[in-house]
Amino acid sequence: MHAFRIVLFACILFAGSLFAQENQVFITENGRIDFVSDAPLEIIKAGSGELKAAIDLKNKTFIFVLDNASFEGFNSQLQQEHFHENYIETKKYPKTVFKGKIIEDPQWKKGETQTVRAKGILDLHGIQKERIISAEISYKDENIYIKSDFSIFLDDHQIRIPKVVSRKIAPEIKVKVEATLSPNITSEKQQN
Repeated sequence: MHAFRIVLFACILFAGSLFAQENQVFITENGRIDFVSDAPLEIIKAGSGELKAAIDLKNKTFIFVLDNASFEGFNSQLQQEHFHENYIETKKYPKTVFKGKIIEDPQWKKGETQTVRAKGILDLHGIQKERIISAEISYKDENIYIKSDFSIFLDDHQIRIPKVVSRKIAPEIKVKVEATLSPNITSEKQQN
C-alpha cells in the first residue's frame, strides 16, 4: 500500500499539482475491474477489487494502478496459474497502469452523469499503448463514480496465446471498471 501511494503521488505530481484546492483530488484503493474472455470453447471470467485510482479535477489528470496478482475467479486454479505465469507474467510485470488526461471539461454537476474520454498510456505486460477510453462519470455525495466498458486486444500488448489453446482464449478481452473515488483528505490537511 505504501508503494502505491508513492506511485500515485508521483503521477499526480507529474501532472502539475499534487495538492489541488477544494477537494479536487479524489482517490480509491478498492475500485473493481473485471474481464471476460469469450472464446469458442471456453468463457473465462476474473476480476479484482483492488484497483487503485486518483483523479485530479483541477488538472484533469488521472491514474489507475492494478496489482496483477490480485486477479481472482477463473474456471480453475490451473487456469489462474497459467494466466499469471504464461500470459500476464505477473512476476515480470506486476502492475498494469493507465494514466493520462481527461479530454472533455468535466461538468461535475451533482447527481448527473457525463460521458468523458480519458486519453493516456495503458502499460500492460510491459507494452505501453496510447488509448482513448470512454467512461461515465457522476458526482454525488461528495464522491466521484466511474463506470467504463472497453476492450483490450492481446496482440496489442504482445500477450501470445499458444495455438493449442487458441480456441479457449479470445484475442479480444472485454473489460469493465467501476470505482467510487472519495476526496483525498490527506491533501486537504496538508493545505491547511
